[in-house]
Parts: sequence; structure tokens; C-alpha cells
Amino acid sequence: MKTSPHLMNTYARLPVCFKSGKGAWLYDENGQNYLDAISGIAVCSLGHAHPEITETICAQSRELIHTSNLYCIEKQAALAEELIDISGMEKVFFCNSGAEANETAIKIARKYAYQQQITAPKIIVMENSFHGRTLATLSATGNKKVQEGFAPLVEGFVRVPFGDADAVEAHNGDQDVVAVLVEPIQGEGGVNIPPKGYLKAIRAICDRNGWLMMLDEIQTGIGRTGKWFAHQHEGIQPDVMSLAKALGNGLPIGACLAGQKAANILEPGNHGTTFGGNPLACAAGLAVLKVMRTHNFIEHVADKGQEILTRFQSALSDNPAVKDVRGLGYMIGIELDRPCAELVAQALEKRVLINVTQGNTIRLLPAFVMSNDQTDQLIETVVELVNQFTQQG
Repeated sequence: MKTSPHLMNTYARLPVCFKSGKGAWLYDENGQNYLDAISGIAVCSLGHAHPEITETICAQSRELIHTSNLYCIEKQAALAEELIDISGMEKVFFCNSGAEANETAIKIARKYAYQQQITAPKIIVMENSFHGRTLATLSATGNKKVQEGFAPLVEGFVRVPFGDADAVEAHNGDQDVVAVLVEPIQGEGGVNIPPKGYLKAIRAICDRNGWLMMLDEIQTGIGRTGKWFAHQHEGIQPDVMSLAKALGNGLPIGACLAGQKAANILEPGNHGTTFGGNPLACAAGLAVLKVMRTHNFIEHVADKGQEILTRFQSALSDNPAVKDVRGLGYMIGIELDRPCAELVAQALEKRVLINVTQGNTIRLLPAFVMSNDQTDQLIETVVELVNQFTQQG
């Protein structure tokens, strides 16, 4: 396996290099197949080299890849209309990544404060959250480990426990608070699912105080939980929502959507991007939404995801070292009573790609196109690994 001393040492890479992919399979340089149960961290939800998306990308690249946002981009306008249709929001800003989408949301909140002559605005964020690795999104993130070494952080974030609406309510009357930024389900934080009614309670608190409700749906959006967006399980509507990951099925694209309350806060000159929302990325986004609709993946993820979760819960119910098996749609976490990062390498030896977050939670984010045989392989492999690992003491 080739590597390079000239790459910055920012990743603890595993000893495998993939050369191609098809559906839920990845193939290494020796042609060995691996079951990708994390789909590039919730990016390739429709699988690798999806034929319709690949054809769209090839056709668009032959026609036009990039123009500046100084000009009209038809595919960008078309993708915005599609996103508005499925979200009920009003306006979209396209960028390149989830971090940039969250940066946009934070800037909207800051400008919202400016319009109210609030000079030291604060955004309520959650413990164990993850919003990106730029300085502002890193500062919003509730993980001291990823913040270590990067002080001084951006000011203006107030942290409260995730899943505790009363902790948000406690800031009632704070004239400097202007928004709440929260993930409907915490992904990096350990696949944490809040109590039912949590988002609805935050929506009500924001309404009472005139705050913006901002949802980070970067990992949960575009069908991952069995709805287009995870907040739709609670029937609420945010003021701002960030997207990325599955929107391009591998082609980099992010988006920040705004509802009526926040739709016109940013004006020409306030924000921008060079590459964001170019014709190639937006063509890929349109193809993703078309495939999702055509093949009814929302319904499939809701039904099949529940089946997979139930099978994991049943298979691991007798293992006392398994603290919890939780999830929604194709977003599943298996929490152990001990650190288990070494399971990633053990799974790789069995040619299954998994991920561990928070040191003790296996995170599974498989592609929606995973077959029944691949589903069986995933469940049998992970259950076997967990049982062997926990029996070792």
C-alpha cells in the first residue's frame, strides 16, 4: 500500500487503499471486496458508483463544471427548488461542506443579532455536539478533545446538556441569546437520540424568546433516518438548517436553508463562495434527490432500518457488556461498557468497515442500497466481533 511522507499527519489511517466501489462494496488494490457500513461517514447513502448519479456527473462534466456565483447557475436554482419542496424552507445558500453550511448558519445568527443591536450575541449549543472543524464550528462543537490546541476559540457559544430542554429554557430572558444550534441526533457524539418532544420543546422556547432555531442535519439529512430530515419525525419546522454529506453522494456540496424568519438576513456582500453550488455539484444533488424519490428510499430506510435495529437489539440482548443499541433509520449506535476503538481494525480484517465514536460506541451508517445478503453479513459480523471482544474481559 502506497502512502506519502508529504501528507500532513491529520488522520490515523487504516492500512487499506480502495481503488473502486459498487453499491455497498469497496474494492482494494488486490480486488478484495469490503462491506462499507459507514458509507464514507453518511456520504455515499446511495452506494458507490451509483449508475444514474455517475452518468449525471459524467454528462455534466462534459458540458460545464464551474462558473462563478457572479452568474446564474440553472442547476443551482433547480436544486434549490427541490430542497425547498421537500423541506418547506424558503431560501438556500450552497457551499462545499457541512462546516461551511454551519458557518453560514452562525453568520445568519450573528447578523440577526446585529439587526437587533445586540453587540455580544450568544448561540446555545449542546454538549457532545459536532459541527465541524473550522474555527467557528469547532468553537460551537461540544468536544474539548477536538478543541484542544486551537485556543483562543470563537466566543459567543453557551453550552447545555443535549436532550435537556429545561437547560435551554433556563436561558429565558437572556437578552444576548439569539439562537439555538442543535443536531436532531448526535452522530459524532455517539448516535445520541434525544427524548421524544425535545425538538418540539426547543421550537416553543425559541418562539417565546424570538430566537432562531437552527438544526444541523448534516449527518441526519437526505433520508438517513427514514424522513427527508430528522426533525420531520417531530413535525416541527426550523428557521435555519444545514446540510451536506449525502446531498452529493460523494461530490462535495453543502447547503444552508433558511425559513421565513431568517430567509432575508444575509444580503449581497455578506457571504459567498467560489466553488459552492457549481453546476457539477448541483447536478449531482439533483440526481440524488431524483433517485431517492424514484426508488422510494425514504420508506425503505424507515422500514428496513427498524428491522436492522431490531435484529441487532435481539442478537445482543444477552450480552451484559452492551449498554444500549439505538438508532433511527440507517443510523445505528451500539454502546459498550468499555472502550472499543480496536474493533474498527478487527472488523477491517473481516472486510467490514465500521466506525467507533466517543471511544465506546460502534456507529453504523450503511448505504441504503445494501442488499439482504449484505445486511445479514453486517449483522452477523458485528455481533460476532462484539461478543468475542467483550468475552475477552
